[in-house]
Amino acid sequence: MTLLTPQSQLPASAAALPTEWRDFLALTKPRVMTLVIFTAICGLLAAPGSIHPVLGFTAVLGIAMGAGGSAALNHWWEADLDAGMKRTANRPLPGGRMRREDARDFGLFLSATSVFLMGVAIGWLAAIMLAAAIVYYAVIYTMWLKPRTPQNIVIGGGAGAFPPLIGWIAVTGEITAMPLLLFAIIFMWTPPHFWALALFVKTDYANVGIPMMPVVRGERSTRHQILAYTVLLAPVALAPWLIGGTSWVYGSVALVLSALFLALAVPVGMRERGEDEGSQPEIRLFKFSIYYLFVLFAALVADRLLAANGWVGGGLFA
Repeated sequence: MTLLTPQSQLPASAAALPTEWRDFLALTKPRVMTLVIFTAICGLLAAPGSIHPVLGFTAVLGIAMGAGGSAALNHWWEADLDAGMKRTANRPLPGGRMRREDARDFGLFLSATSVFLMGVAIGWLAAIMLAAAIVYYAVIYTMWLKPRTPQNIVIGGGAGAFPPLIGWIAVTGEITAMPLLLFAIIFMWTPPHFWALALFVKTDYANVGIPMMPVVRGERSTRHQILAYTVLLAPVALAPWLIGGTSWVYGSVALVLSALFLALAVPVGMRERGEDEGSQPEIRLFKFSIYYLFVLFAALVADRLLAANGWVGGGLFA
């Protein structure tokens, strides 16, 4: 397999088409951004204390800009790789609608502005964490881990785990056990979520030489690891309740969701060969994993709001 690199050249037609605002928006990966913004807001709302709505909005805006900036840098660095994969071939750079330098400059601008905004408006601890998240995704994951190891998504999962941590810090100004657990939940959730998808697009990764787990270790090993990480995720998801940081409201939701996640992961982990695509358990697991994270973090916020109104016990960190 030949690994394409940023030093390769895109087709001569690159940037031949006019760039639209939608192309700049596409660079920020809006679908991923939805989850980033949601978990950041949940971290902010679940944190003890309060924050002025304007500052809260500013914190979320900074996190969104930082995530968008790092995503744009990912587009810039992987433009040649995207051109070699069916599912990414129509992105702005391989689709010939934007110059590579423009994507790079856009990403750098968003990244730098987000960190400065966070530092000035919210605090420099939150800004440092945001800068770490940007570097983690754009450099450690995209440039270093992804092209070198099948454990790329395991280690790189930390990049997507920063938003609730930063949201919590924006309110409290400190790092405690609870925000670290929120970080850990997303960190452990990422491998089974992503590998369920990677099983479908492994040919794309193989064509451009990216050593994703299904390509390097095979489907069987990937399926077993999906099941293993799902098992490990359950106690981590329950940990905020187990340490007394939330009430039974969050705990019961986390317990039910984790049981459902495991129930869907078992047939994936035990499966040996493909069937009809529409009925594959990987599809069900991938889709459920998205709902899992949204509902779990929504339950965290609901628990906090109920505790604030005295309707349930608030836990040690309320």
